[in-house]
Amino acid sequence: MEIRCIKADAVTKTVKKLFMDCNYYIGNDIMGALENSYTTENSPIGKNVLAQIIKNDKIAAQEKIPVCQDTGMAILFVEYGDKVVIEDGCFNDAVNEGVRQAYNDGYLRKSVVSDPVFDRVNTKDNTPAIIHTKIISGNTIKITAGGKGFGSENMSAIKMLTPSYGVEGVKKFVLDTVFKAGPNPCPPIVVGVGIGGTFERAAQLAKKATFRSIDTHNEDRRYAKLEQELLSEINKMGFGPAGLGGSTTALGVNIETSPTHIAGMPVAVNICCHAARHASAII
Repeated sequence: MEIRCIKADAVTKTVKKLFMDCNYYIGNDIMGALENSYTTENSPIGKNVLAQIIKNDKIAAQEKIPVCQDTGMAILFVEYGDKVVIEDGCFNDAVNEGVRQAYNDGYLRKSVVSDPVFDRVNTKDNTPAIIHTKIISGNTIKITAGGKGFGSENMSAIKMLTPSYGVEGVKKFVLDTVFKAGPNPCPPIVVGVGIGGTFERAAQLAKKATFRSIDTHNEDRRYAKLEQELLSEINKMGFGPAGLGGSTTALGVNIETSPTHIAGMPVAVNICCHAARHASAII
């Protein structure tokens, strides 16, 4: 396979469109889950909230305005072909320029501060983006982008379980995390679970899990079953849409896993509100 050159500007244009699209257009997986939940929701108040969420998402798409005022931090998962060379710039710079243009030209709220503790001065363009890059074989770049709001991000957690906890320990930690979050992350939520790897790998897997369509399942039947069990238990908690009660606390639970050390079983939970925004493109 020959080396392929991609202009930095092509990366910028792609990233800009992805962030504008994901903020304006809710995914078919989320919309489908919302509409299905509306038909099954047993609470009149919960049903009314779901109707308002669905209406909001449709208006956002029609008017090309954000589905939520918190347009989030810019998160990207990148599969970068090892036969790709970026011309006229560097990849990360091109990505951040795309984010900058999207948040400025798309009238998306800028929510990033340059220093996390002391100064907390807004960067005024929502950069820098959080970029997770995986080198793969090939001559293309696949970018999956999403804006992650912090009402739900703040409810996330990680725990370094040991193997003795087993699957029941994993379930307990996930359910305890969601129960503790309660109505704060704007339910109905999407729950991403990362299991394995190391401390930071588990967290990355949990975030990646929230980017996966909720109408898919883990390829391993054991984890697919666990996804369904957790979803069922979460929806029994009764927080319901907007935390006002009902049977729809979560729209989906996605689990991603990775090999880990013989002495460990890290588990991370990343919670996302119903505005679970993500879009993908291949350059």
